Amino acid sequence: MKGLDYSLLQNATKFLTLLSFLSSGNRGSGRTPLNWETRSAIALGAARGITYIHSQSPASSHGNIKSSNVLLTTSYEARVSDFGLAHLATPSATPNRVAGYRAPEVTDPRKVSQKADVYSFGVFILELLTGKAPAHALLNEEGVDLPRWVQSVVREEWAAEVFDLELLRYQNVEEEMVQLLQLAIDCTAQYPDSRPSMSEVTNRIEEICRSASASGQGQDLLTDITSSDPENNPSKPN
Repeated sequence: MKGLDYSLLQNATKFLTLLSFLSSGNRGSGRTPLNWETRSAIALGAARGITYIHSQSPASSHGNIKSSNVLLTTSYEARVSDFGLAHLATPSATPNRVAGYRAPEVTDPRKVSQKADVYSFGVFILELLTGKAPAHALLNEEGVDLPRWVQSVVREEWAAEVFDLELLRYQNVEEEMVQLLQLAIDCTAQYPDSRPSMSEVTNRIEEICRSASASGQGQDLLTDITSSDPENNPSKPN
């Protein structure tokens, strides 16, 4: 925890929240739309951060995974923030913080399992792919949360309707987009035992990034992300 937070504090003025890029209210305000390469790299960077937290102990969890807690450097490298703070809040203070991201089995936001983190990360991936915030889905999609809305659309074989319009421009990575969508659906399974672990999630995203790179979509995502990972680059603060 100290290593992650120290890095964030050192670079606090350099970070932007992912939410500021996904929010429909900020489109057209001069921000560059997030392309497939950037979104998949953000997904991988965030997955690696959460996997690191989970690796500390079987009981170690983040507890409040959402897009506003994924910070981006000016080069769009993802950093997971707010680690551990959810466990300190009172129950009455936390519901709104996790609305739309909370796993069905969570009754006390201060007690979030690793599999509940996986569920929240799955919602985060759906937000990356659809451009829809979970709160927006809850309010405007006839009361259906984002995971159930996506599942209903995919079930009707209208998968193209799920993706953010910006992503539909990248036709040579359609297969990778669908693979990431399927991973998000797996993460948001109703029952915790049906969800993958975060290490499995990270491995699958790495494979998706390799496949996208092999298809010629942009730079080698894994090379770029590995070179910017503090654990793989001694020049970065730990």
